[in-house]
Amino acid sequence: MKRLAVALVLGLGSTAVARAQTSLTIYQDGRVLQRRVLSVAVPAGVSTQRLALGLLDPGSLFALDSGVAITGTSYDAALDQAQTLRRAIGKRLGFSVRRPNGGFDTLSAEVVGVDPERYRLPDGRVTFDRPGTALFPPELILAEPTLVLGVRSDRARTNLGLGYFSSGASWSAAYTVVLGPRATARIAGQATIAAGSLRADDAEVQLLAGDVGRAAPKDEMMNLRAARAAPMVAMEAAGQQQIGEAHLYTLPGRLSLTPGVQTGVMLFEPASAAYERTFTVRGQLPFWGGLPQLGDETTEPVNVTYVVKRALKTEFGDRPVPGGVVRIYERDTRGRAQLIGESSIDHSAAGQDLRLDAGSAFDLTARRLQTAYETRREAPRTVAMASYTVTVASAKDSAATVDVLEQRGGEWAVLTSSVPAEKVSSTITRFRIRVPAKGEVTLTYRVRVVW
Repeated sequence: MKRLAVALVLGLGSTAVARAQTSLTIYQDGRVLQRRVLSVAVPAGVSTQRLALGLLDPGSLFALDSGVAITGTSYDAALDQAQTLRRAIGKRLGFSVRRPNGGFDTLSAEVVGVDPERYRLPDGRVTFDRPGTALFPPELILAEPTLVLGVRSDRARTNLGLGYFSSGASWSAAYTVVLGPRATARIAGQATIAAGSLRADDAEVQLLAGDVGRAAPKDEMMNLRAARAAPMVAMEAAGQQQIGEAHLYTLPGRLSLTPGVQTGVMLFEPASAAYERTFTVRGQLPFWGGLPQLGDETTEPVNVTYVVKRALKTEFGDRPVPGGVVRIYERDTRGRAQLIGESSIDHSAAGQDLRLDAGSAFDLTARRLQTAYETRREAPRTVAMASYTVTVASAKDSAATVDVLEQRGGEWAVLTSSVPAEKVSSTITRFRIRVPAKGEVTLTYRVRVVW
Protein backbone atom coordinates (compact mmCIF):
# COMPACT_ATOMS: atom_id res chain seq x y z
CA MET A 1 0.00 0.00 0.00
CA LYS A 2 1.51 3.29 -1.04
CA ARG A 3 2.05 5.66 1.87
CA LEU A 4 0.63 9.13 1.34
CA ALA A 5 3.23 11.84 1.75
CA VAL A 6 3.04 14.32 4.60
CA ALA A 7 3.39 17.03 1.97
CA LEU A 8 -0.03 15.98 0.73
CA VAL A 9 -1.46 16.60 4.20
CA LEU A 10 -0.13 20.12 4.23
CA GLY A 11 -1.10 20.93 0.66
CA LEU A 12 -4.77 19.99 0.59
CA GLY A 13 -7.61 22.40 1.11
CA SER A 14 -10.37 22.49 3.72
CA THR A 15 -11.05 19.52 5.98
CA ALA A 16 -14.41 17.67 5.95
CA VAL A 17 -15.95 17.68 9.42
CA ALA A 18 -19.60 18.66 9.10
CA ARG A 19 -22.88 16.78 9.15
CA ALA A 20 -21.71 13.38 10.32
CA GLN A 21 -24.10 10.67 11.46
CA THR A 22 -22.42 9.01 14.43
CA SER A 23 -22.85 5.62 16.09
CA LEU A 24 -20.61 4.65 19.02
CA THR A 25 -19.87 1.42 20.87
CA ILE A 26 -18.12 2.14 24.17
CA TYR A 27 -16.11 -0.60 25.85
CA GLN A 28 -15.46 -0.75 29.59
CA ASP A 29 -11.67 -0.73 29.05
CA GLY A 30 -11.69 2.74 27.43
CA ARG A 31 -11.94 1.78 23.75
CA VAL A 32 -14.56 3.45 21.58
CA LEU A 33 -15.64 1.99 18.24
CA GLN A 34 -16.87 4.92 16.16
CA ARG A 35 -19.01 4.52 13.05
CA ARG A 36 -19.48 7.80 11.20
CA VAL A 37 -21.19 8.66 7.94
CA LEU A 38 -19.67 11.92 6.65
CA SER A 39 -21.34 14.20 4.12
CA VAL A 40 -18.48 14.45 1.63
CA ALA A 41 -18.44 14.01 -2.12
CA VAL A 42 -16.70 10.78 -3.14
CA PRO A 43 -16.16 10.40 -6.90
CA ALA A 44 -16.04 7.06 -8.66
CA GLY A 45 -12.57 5.60 -8.79
CA VAL A 46 -9.60 6.77 -6.69
CA SER A 47 -9.70 10.02 -4.73
CA THR A 48 -8.07 11.65 -1.74
CA GLN A 49 -10.13 12.84 1.24
CA ARG A 50 -8.87 15.08 4.02
CA LEU A 51 -10.92 14.63 7.21
CA ALA A 52 -10.92 15.95 10.78
CA LEU A 53 -12.08 13.09 13.02
CA GLY A 54 -10.15 13.89 16.18
CA LEU A 55 -7.85 11.49 17.99
CA LEU A 56 -8.05 7.94 16.65
CA ASP A 57 -6.06 4.80 15.90
CA PRO A 58 -5.36 5.10 12.14
CA GLY A 59 -4.54 1.39 11.91
CA SER A 60 -8.13 0.52 12.84
CA LEU A 61 -9.80 2.45 9.99
CA PHE A 62 -12.20 0.52 7.77
CA ALA A 63 -14.92 1.43 5.27
CA LEU A 64 -18.53 0.80 6.30
CA ASP A 65 -19.65 0.30 2.67
CA SER A 66 -18.45 -2.78 0.79
CA GLY A 67 -18.16 -0.69 -2.38
CA VAL A 68 -15.47 1.51 -0.82
CA ALA A 69 -11.85 0.57 -0.12
CA ILE A 70 -9.23 2.56 1.80
CA THR A 71 -6.04 2.51 -0.26
CA GLY A 72 -3.78 4.56 2.01
CA THR A 73 -3.70 6.80 5.08
CA SER A 74 -1.68 9.65 6.48
CA TYR A 75 -2.53 10.72 10.04
CA ASP A 76 -0.99 13.74 11.73
CA ALA A 77 -1.92 14.26 15.37
CA ALA A 78 1.05 16.51 16.20
CA LEU A 79 -0.48 19.70 17.60
CA ASP A 80 2.29 20.98 19.88
CA GLN A 81 5.18 23.32 19.09
CA ALA A 82 7.85 20.60 18.99
CA GLN A 83 6.01 18.60 16.34
CA THR A 84 5.08 21.72 14.39
CA LEU A 85 8.78 22.62 14.32
CA ARG A 86 9.50 19.15 12.96
CA ARG A 87 7.09 19.83 10.10
CA ALA A 88 9.02 23.01 9.35
CA ILE A 89 12.33 21.21 8.57
CA GLY A 90 13.67 22.59 5.31
CA LYS A 91 11.50 25.70 5.52
CA ARG A 92 12.47 29.26 6.45
CA LEU A 93 10.73 30.65 9.54
CA GLY A 94 10.57 34.09 11.07
CA PHE A 95 11.78 34.52 14.65
CA SER A 96 10.89 37.39 16.93
CA VAL A 97 14.03 38.81 18.62
CA ARG A 98 13.98 41.43 21.41
CA ARG A 99 16.21 44.46 20.85
CA PRO A 100 18.60 45.39 23.69
CA ASN A 101 17.00 48.83 23.95
CA GLY A 102 13.40 47.55 23.70
CA GLY A 103 11.07 46.54 20.88
CA PHE A 104 11.38 43.52 18.57
CA ASP A 105 13.02 42.61 15.31
CA THR A 106 12.21 39.67 13.03
CA LEU A 107 15.02 37.37 11.94
CA SER A 108 14.65 34.78 9.17
CA ALA A 109 16.30 31.34 9.53
CA GLU A 110 15.93 27.95 7.89
CA VAL A 111 15.07 24.97 10.11
CA VAL A 112 17.81 22.45 9.34
CA GLY A 113 16.77 19.78 11.83
CA VAL A 114 15.52 18.95 15.32
CA ASP A 115 16.86 16.69 18.11
CA PRO A 116 19.02 18.75 18.35
CA GLU A 117 17.60 21.89 16.82
CA ARG A 118 19.76 23.48 14.07
CA TYR A 119 19.11 26.71 12.19
CA ARG A 120 20.80 28.18 9.09
CA LEU A 121 21.11 31.96 9.37
CA PRO A 122 20.89 34.32 6.35
CA ASP A 123 24.70 34.48 6.09
CA GLY A 124 24.92 30.66 5.81
CA ARG A 125 26.19 29.95 9.29
CA VAL A 126 24.38 27.28 11.39
CA THR A 127 23.46 27.73 15.06
CA PHE A 128 22.18 25.19 17.59
CA ASP A 129 20.41 27.93 19.56
CA ARG A 130 16.94 29.02 18.59
CA PRO A 131 17.30 32.57 17.20
CA GLY A 132 14.17 33.81 18.97
CA THR A 133 10.49 33.08 19.36
CA ALA A 134 9.36 31.03 16.37
CA LEU A 135 6.59 32.52 14.22
CA PHE A 136 4.89 29.68 12.34
CA PRO A 137 2.91 30.27 9.13
CA PRO A 138 -0.74 29.15 9.33
CA GLU A 139 -0.27 26.23 6.93
CA LEU A 140 2.01 24.49 9.43
CA ILE A 141 -0.44 24.75 12.32
CA LEU A 142 -2.95 21.94 12.94
CA ALA A 143 -6.06 22.97 14.86
CA GLU A 144 -6.86 19.28 15.34
CA PRO A 145 -5.50 15.92 14.15
CA THR A 146 -5.69 15.57 10.37
CA LEU A 147 -6.42 12.39 8.48
CA VAL A 148 -5.82 11.99 4.75
CA LEU A 149 -7.37 8.93 3.11
CA GLY A 150 -6.81 7.38 -0.25
CA VAL A 151 -10.26 6.08 -1.23
CA ARG A 152 -11.41 3.88 -4.10
CA SER A 153 -15.16 3.82 -4.72
CA ASP A 154 -17.17 1.72 -7.18
CA ARG A 155 -19.43 4.72 -7.90
CA ALA A 156 -19.91 8.37 -7.07
CA ARG A 157 -21.28 8.94 -3.58
CA THR A 158 -22.52 11.86 -1.51
CA ASN A 159 -21.21 10.47 1.78
CA LEU A 160 -18.42 8.34 3.19
CA GLY A 161 -18.95 5.81 5.97
CA LEU A 162 -15.94 5.03 8.18
CA GLY A 163 -15.37 2.89 11.25
CA TYR A 164 -12.39 3.23 13.59
CA PHE A 165 -11.28 2.95 17.19
CA SER A 166 -10.39 5.79 19.49
CA SER A 167 -9.93 6.24 23.21
CA GLY A 168 -11.44 8.95 25.36
CA ALA A 169 -14.48 7.30 26.96
CA SER A 170 -15.37 4.34 29.14
CA TRP A 171 -18.35 3.14 31.10
CA SER A 172 -19.08 1.37 34.34
CA ALA A 173 -22.14 -0.24 35.88
CA ALA A 174 -23.59 0.46 39.31
CA TYR A 175 -26.52 -1.21 41.03
CA THR A 176 -28.83 -0.37 43.90
CA VAL A 177 -30.30 -3.22 45.94
CA VAL A 178 -32.98 -2.19 48.45
CA LEU A 179 -33.85 -4.98 50.86
CA GLY A 180 -37.54 -5.32 51.53
CA PRO A 181 -39.90 -7.45 53.60
CA ARG A 182 -40.30 -11.21 53.16
CA ALA A 183 -36.70 -11.57 51.89
CA THR A 184 -37.42 -9.67 48.66
CA ALA A 185 -35.14 -7.01 47.20
CA ARG A 186 -35.71 -4.31 44.60
CA ILE A 187 -32.81 -3.96 42.12
CA ALA A 188 -32.01 -1.07 39.78
CA GLY A 189 -29.01 -0.73 37.47
CA GLN A 190 -27.35 2.26 35.86
CA ALA A 191 -24.47 2.67 33.42
CA THR A 192 -22.27 5.74 33.78
CA ILE A 193 -20.41 6.93 30.69
CA ALA A 194 -17.26 8.92 31.43
CA ALA A 195 -16.40 11.03 28.38
CA GLY A 196 -12.80 11.87 29.14
CA SER A 197 -11.74 13.45 25.82
CA LEU A 198 -14.52 12.18 23.54
CA ARG A 199 -17.00 14.62 22.05
CA ALA A 200 -20.04 13.38 20.14
CA ASP A 201 -23.19 15.22 19.09
CA ASP A 202 -26.53 13.46 18.69
CA ALA A 203 -24.98 10.00 18.56
CA GLU A 204 -26.46 6.53 18.82
CA VAL A 205 -24.62 4.95 21.77
CA GLN A 206 -24.13 1.29 22.62
CA LEU A 207 -22.28 -0.16 25.61
CA LEU A 208 -20.44 -3.46 25.34
CA ALA A 209 -20.01 -5.62 28.46
CA GLY A 210 -17.61 -8.53 28.46
CA ASP A 211 -13.95 -9.44 28.31
CA VAL A 212 -13.07 -8.51 24.73
CA GLY A 213 -9.46 -9.34 23.89
CA ARG A 214 -7.07 -6.48 23.26
CA ALA A 215 -3.58 -6.53 21.73
CA ALA A 216 -1.06 -4.86 24.01
CA PRO A 217 0.15 -1.62 22.37
CA LYS A 218 3.79 -0.54 22.53
CA ASP A 219 2.69 2.89 23.68
CA GLU A 220 -0.58 4.21 24.96
CA MET A 221 -2.31 6.20 22.23
CA MET A 222 -4.05 8.63 24.54
CA ASN A 223 -4.58 9.27 28.25
CA LEU A 224 -8.08 9.76 29.55
CA ARG A 225 -8.70 13.06 31.24
CA ALA A 226 -10.48 13.00 34.60
CA ALA A 227 -14.23 13.37 34.23
CA ARG A 228 -16.26 15.76 36.31
CA ALA A 229 -19.64 14.61 37.60
CA ALA A 230 -22.59 16.04 35.69
CA PRO A 231 -24.90 13.05 35.15
CA MET A 232 -27.90 13.05 32.84
CA VAL A 233 -30.35 10.16 33.25
CA ALA A 234 -32.19 8.59 30.31
CA MET A 235 -35.90 8.00 30.85
CA GLU A 236 -35.97 4.58 29.17
CA ALA A 237 -34.03 1.39 29.78
CA ALA A 238 -31.32 0.13 27.43
CA GLY A 239 -32.04 -2.71 25.02
CA GLN A 240 -29.80 -5.77 25.41
CA GLN A 241 -28.52 -8.45 23.04
CA GLN A 242 -25.70 -10.97 22.86
CA ILE A 243 -22.91 -10.25 20.38
CA GLY A 244 -20.12 -12.79 20.06
CA GLU A 245 -19.28 -13.82 23.63
CA ALA A 246 -20.19 -10.40 25.06
CA HIS A 247 -23.41 -8.48 25.65
CA LEU A 248 -24.40 -5.23 23.97
CA TYR A 249 -26.66 -2.58 25.50
CA THR A 250 -28.26 -0.09 23.08
CA LEU A 251 -29.22 3.13 24.83
CA PRO A 252 -32.58 4.74 24.00
CA GLY A 253 -32.68 7.82 21.81
CA ARG A 254 -29.49 9.69 20.91
CA LEU A 255 -26.93 11.22 23.25
CA SER A 256 -24.44 14.07 23.13
CA LEU A 257 -21.19 13.42 24.98
CA THR A 258 -19.07 16.31 26.24
CA PRO A 259 -15.44 15.90 27.34
CA GLY A 260 -15.20 15.70 31.12
CA VAL A 261 -18.93 15.07 31.65
CA GLN A 262 -20.43 11.87 33.06
CA THR A 263 -23.73 10.66 31.63
CA GLY A 264 -25.95 8.15 33.45
CA VAL A 265 -28.44 5.82 31.74
CA MET A 266 -30.77 3.12 33.06
CA LEU A 267 -29.60 -0.40 32.15
CA PHE A 268 -32.94 -2.11 32.80
CA GLU A 269 -36.31 -1.53 34.38
CA PRO A 270 -36.16 -1.98 38.18
CA ALA A 271 -36.83 -5.61 39.11
CA SER A 272 -37.62 -7.66 42.22
CA ALA A 273 -35.83 -10.81 43.37
CA ALA A 274 -35.59 -13.02 46.43
CA TYR A 275 -32.48 -12.85 48.58
CA GLU A 276 -30.93 -14.60 51.55
CA ARG A 277 -28.40 -13.42 54.13
CA THR A 278 -25.52 -15.59 55.24
CA PHE A 279 -22.91 -15.23 58.01
CA THR A 280 -19.41 -16.67 57.61
CA VAL A 281 -16.30 -17.06 59.76
CA ARG A 282 -13.17 -17.72 57.72
CA GLY A 283 -10.72 -20.41 58.81
CA GLN A 284 -7.18 -20.18 60.17
CA LEU A 285 -5.38 -22.86 58.17
CA PRO A 286 -2.79 -21.51 55.70
CA PHE A 287 -3.63 -22.52 52.15
CA TRP A 288 -0.11 -23.89 51.47
CA GLY A 289 2.96 -24.69 53.51
CA GLY A 290 3.39 -25.74 57.10
CA LEU A 291 0.75 -25.60 59.82
CA PRO A 292 1.94 -23.19 62.54
CA GLN A 293 1.48 -23.56 66.27
CA LEU A 294 -0.56 -20.70 67.74
CA GLY A 295 -0.97 -19.88 71.39
CA ASP A 296 -3.22 -16.85 71.67
CA GLU A 297 -6.96 -16.63 71.21
CA THR A 298 -7.92 -14.42 68.27
CA THR A 299 -11.05 -12.47 67.46
CA GLU A 300 -12.44 -13.17 63.99
CA PRO A 301 -14.95 -11.09 61.99
CA VAL A 302 -18.29 -12.61 61.11
CA ASN A 303 -18.72 -11.68 57.46
CA VAL A 304 -22.16 -10.81 56.06
CA THR A 305 -23.11 -11.86 52.52
CA TYR A 306 -26.36 -11.22 50.68
CA VAL A 307 -27.19 -13.67 47.89
CA VAL A 308 -29.64 -12.26 45.35
CA LYS A 309 -31.42 -15.17 43.67
CA ARG A 310 -31.53 -15.11 39.86
CA ALA A 311 -33.29 -18.24 38.74
CA LEU A 312 -34.03 -18.49 35.02
CA LYS A 313 -37.55 -17.56 33.89
CA THR A 314 -37.78 -14.89 36.58
CA GLU A 315 -37.96 -11.11 36.20
CA PHE A 316 -34.33 -10.52 37.16
CA GLY A 317 -32.81 -13.92 36.44
CA ASP A 318 -33.18 -13.89 32.66
CA ARG A 319 -30.94 -10.87 32.07
CA PRO A 320 -27.12 -10.78 32.01
CA VAL A 321 -25.62 -8.37 34.54
CA PRO A 322 -22.41 -6.47 33.67
CA GLY A 323 -19.75 -6.33 36.37
CA GLY A 324 -19.80 -3.26 38.58
CA VAL A 325 -20.41 -1.88 42.06
CA VAL A 326 -23.48 -2.87 44.08
CA ARG A 327 -24.75 -0.76 46.98
CA ILE A 328 -27.08 -2.47 49.42
CA TYR A 329 -29.69 -0.49 51.33
CA GLU A 330 -32.22 -1.31 54.04
CA ARG A 331 -34.99 0.94 55.31
CA ASP A 332 -34.99 2.09 58.93
CA THR A 333 -38.10 2.24 61.12
CA ARG A 334 -39.15 5.51 59.47
CA GLY A 335 -38.72 4.23 55.94
CA ARG A 336 -35.41 5.95 55.12
CA ALA A 337 -32.99 3.93 53.00
CA GLN A 338 -29.66 3.36 54.78
CA LEU A 339 -26.49 1.98 53.16
CA ILE A 340 -25.56 -1.31 54.84
CA GLY A 341 -22.97 -2.65 52.40
CA GLU A 342 -21.09 -2.12 49.16
CA SER A 343 -19.71 -4.89 46.99
CA SER A 344 -18.13 -5.50 43.57
CA ILE A 345 -19.42 -8.14 41.18
CA ASP A 346 -18.04 -9.69 38.00
CA HIS A 347 -20.04 -10.10 34.80
CA SER A 348 -22.88 -12.49 35.65
CA ALA A 349 -24.67 -14.55 33.02
CA ALA A 350 -28.42 -15.11 33.13
CA GLY A 351 -29.35 -17.51 35.91
CA GLN A 352 -26.27 -16.77 38.08
CA ASP A 353 -26.93 -15.56 41.62
CA LEU A 354 -25.25 -12.37 42.84
CA ARG A 355 -23.10 -12.82 45.95
CA LEU A 356 -22.69 -9.46 47.66
CA ASP A 357 -20.15 -9.09 50.48
CA ALA A 358 -21.50 -6.45 52.84
CA GLY A 359 -18.89 -6.22 55.62
CA SER A 360 -18.95 -7.62 59.15
CA ALA A 361 -21.85 -8.28 61.51
CA PHE A 362 -22.09 -5.97 64.53
CA ASP A 363 -24.06 -8.30 66.82
CA LEU A 364 -22.22 -11.52 65.98
CA THR A 365 -18.67 -12.09 67.23
CA ALA A 366 -16.28 -15.03 66.94
CA ARG A 367 -13.25 -16.15 68.96
CA ARG A 368 -10.82 -18.82 67.76
CA LEU A 369 -8.28 -20.79 69.81
CA GLN A 370 -5.85 -23.55 68.89
CA THR A 371 -6.13 -25.99 71.80
CA ALA A 372 -3.69 -28.74 70.76
CA TYR A 373 -0.79 -29.13 68.32
CA GLU A 374 1.63 -31.94 67.44
CA THR A 375 3.86 -32.83 64.51
CA ARG A 376 5.86 -35.85 63.39
CA ARG A 377 8.29 -36.45 60.58
CA GLU A 378 7.40 -39.05 57.92
CA ALA A 379 10.35 -38.42 55.58
CA PRO A 380 10.27 -36.58 53.33
CA ARG A 381 6.96 -35.17 54.63
CA THR A 382 5.76 -33.57 57.84
CA VAL A 383 2.43 -34.47 59.43
CA ALA A 384 0.72 -32.10 61.86
CA MET A 385 -2.45 -32.46 63.90
CA ALA A 386 -4.15 -29.53 65.58
CA SER A 387 -7.38 -28.93 67.48
CA TYR A 388 -9.41 -25.73 67.44
CA THR A 389 -12.40 -24.15 69.12
CA VAL A 390 -14.49 -21.42 67.50
CA THR A 391 -16.97 -19.68 69.81
CA VAL A 392 -19.65 -17.58 68.13
CA ALA A 393 -21.68 -15.25 70.36
CA SER A 394 -24.83 -13.38 69.38
CA ALA A 395 -26.44 -10.23 70.74
CA LYS A 396 -29.28 -10.53 68.22
CA ASP A 397 -32.93 -10.96 69.15
CA SER A 398 -33.27 -13.96 66.83
CA ALA A 399 -31.28 -17.10 66.13
CA ALA A 400 -28.67 -17.01 63.34
CA THR A 401 -26.97 -19.66 61.22
CA VAL A 402 -23.21 -19.15 60.89
CA ASP A 403 -20.88 -21.05 58.55
CA VAL A 404 -17.30 -21.66 59.72
CA LEU A 405 -15.10 -22.36 56.69
CA GLU A 406 -11.65 -23.93 56.55
CA GLN A 407 -9.82 -23.81 53.23
CA ARG A 408 -6.54 -25.48 52.34
CA GLY A 409 -4.81 -26.98 49.34
CA GLY A 410 -2.91 -30.27 49.30
CA GLU A 411 -3.45 -33.21 51.63
CA TRP A 412 -5.51 -32.49 54.74
CA ALA A 413 -8.58 -33.82 56.52
CA VAL A 414 -10.95 -33.11 59.41
CA LEU A 415 -10.54 -35.96 61.93
CA THR A 416 -13.34 -35.08 64.36
CA SER A 417 -15.80 -32.22 64.86
CA SER A 418 -18.69 -31.31 67.15
CA VAL A 419 -20.97 -30.63 64.14
CA PRO A 420 -20.84 -32.40 60.75
CA ALA A 421 -17.98 -31.35 58.48
CA GLU A 422 -19.33 -30.77 54.95
CA LYS A 423 -16.95 -30.98 51.97
CA VAL A 424 -17.91 -27.99 49.82
CA SER A 425 -15.01 -28.59 47.39
CA SER A 426 -11.60 -30.26 47.30
CA THR A 427 -10.20 -27.35 49.34
CA ILE A 428 -13.13 -26.06 51.42
CA THR A 429 -14.83 -27.70 54.42
CA ARG A 430 -17.84 -26.08 56.08
CA PHE A 431 -19.17 -26.35 59.64
CA ARG A 432 -22.71 -24.97 59.93
CA ILE A 433 -23.75 -23.96 63.44
CA ARG A 434 -26.97 -22.52 64.82
CA VAL A 435 -26.44 -19.67 67.31
CA PRO A 436 -29.41 -18.92 69.60
CA ALA A 437 -30.68 -15.40 70.25
CA LYS A 438 -28.48 -13.66 72.84
CA GLY A 439 -26.47 -16.84 73.28
CA GLU A 440 -23.30 -18.52 72.08
CA VAL A 441 -22.16 -21.83 70.59
CA THR A 442 -18.68 -23.38 70.60
CA LEU A 443 -17.52 -25.46 67.66
CA THR A 444 -14.63 -27.91 68.17
CA TYR A 445 -12.72 -29.77 65.47
CA ARG A 446 -9.41 -31.52 64.86
CA VAL A 447 -7.48 -31.53 61.57
CA ARG A 448 -4.60 -33.48 60.06
CA VAL A 449 -2.34 -31.61 57.61
CA VAL A 450 0.50 -33.04 55.51
CA TRP A 451 3.17 -31.01 53.72
